[in-house]
Amino acid sequence: MDFNITVIGAGVVGLAIGANLSKTTNKVAVLEKNNKFGQETSSRNSEVIHSGIYYQHNSLKSVLCVRGQKLLYDYCDNNNIKYNKCGKYIVATNTDEAKKIIEIFENAKKNGVKHGRIIEQKELNKLEPNIKAVKAIFFPQTGIVDSYSLMKNLETEILNNRADIAYNSEVVEINKITDGYKITVKEGGGVFSFTSKILINATGLFADKISEMVGLKKPEHKLYFCKGEYFAVRNGKQKLLKSLVYPVPNKNISLGIHSTIDISGNLKLGPNAIYVDKHSLNYRVNKSNLTSFYEATKRFLPFIEKKDLFPDQAGIRPQLSKTNGKINDFIITNEEKYGYKNFINLIGIESPGLTSCLTIAEYVRHIIINN
Repeated sequence: MDFNITVIGAGVVGLAIGANLSKTTNKVAVLEKNNKFGQETSSRNSEVIHSGIYYQHNSLKSVLCVRGQKLLYDYCDNNNIKYNKCGKYIVATNTDEAKKIIEIFENAKKNGVKHGRIIEQKELNKLEPNIKAVKAIFFPQTGIVDSYSLMKNLETEILNNRADIAYNSEVVEINKITDGYKITVKEGGGVFSFTSKILINATGLFADKISEMVGLKKPEHKLYFCKGEYFAVRNGKQKLLKSLVYPVPNKNISLGIHSTIDISGNLKLGPNAIYVDKHSLNYRVNKSNLTSFYEATKRFLPFIEKKDLFPDQAGIRPQLSKTNGKINDFIITNEEKYGYKNFINLIGIESPGLTSCLTIAEYVRHIIINN
């Protein structure tokens, strides 16, 4: 075999897997079709370090997120990666939402989320006077991270472990062979093939296509592209919040448009959720959606006016369902039972993939069959 392990995809999850496995295994390769790491979902998101609040108890998302948060903060501390543990409020603007607050809080506790607490209106007015709400939950461990620096550090770790990273290398064919896989790659103007004992699919938006390339076309692996846009808040009003602020989730609009703060202290609103065609990656922000962002947030962030909003960025996340509000779990599995031993599939790795990247890497290590 040319390689012991090949990871397809150099987003934050692929990089974390490569860094983890290359510590103890030689002949590890990471392939990426773009010209550098993190050019898709990993660099176009809120950069939030989540706490594991909403996910179903004992789901991969809840378990990996709760442990992943601690690992990620520790990793950032050990490698001088910037983060801001700014905390997160989930706010209720009426009595019906206040009842839902309690349900969310109980689910978070069930998932092992510590330090969260209910905050009544009077205390909230002192802590964040520019939020309008009758009740809130505050999770002080939620934060934001410099995702570029995180990915750059993981890339450096891979290279220091004497593993290979090949950019501008698009996988175009995969064949199962005895004890491994033959991978054909288009690079520059040419095509070449190599073999690998273990193959890991961490391609994010295109994970279902890579799985089909191997020979697995499963309906439950079908991915939908969900675009999320962001609008920046300016005119000095970016200084009026210290923490992230989320509405109570509505079952029809996922987690809802919320406020987030980037590592430089800039405030923005987003994301929304628009399902888009899988054949083109359009990252433009539609200016006509400005009003819907304003309408969605004015009830709990009344200080924001339409004139304060400006188009910022957009990202696309790979979702396993086209039903807004449904929280699907990660699929992370060794496809041995289908005859593809040590083909590790990672499907539907959206939020909290960034938070969970280091624990996803641990999980992948655990499910590799070592014989």
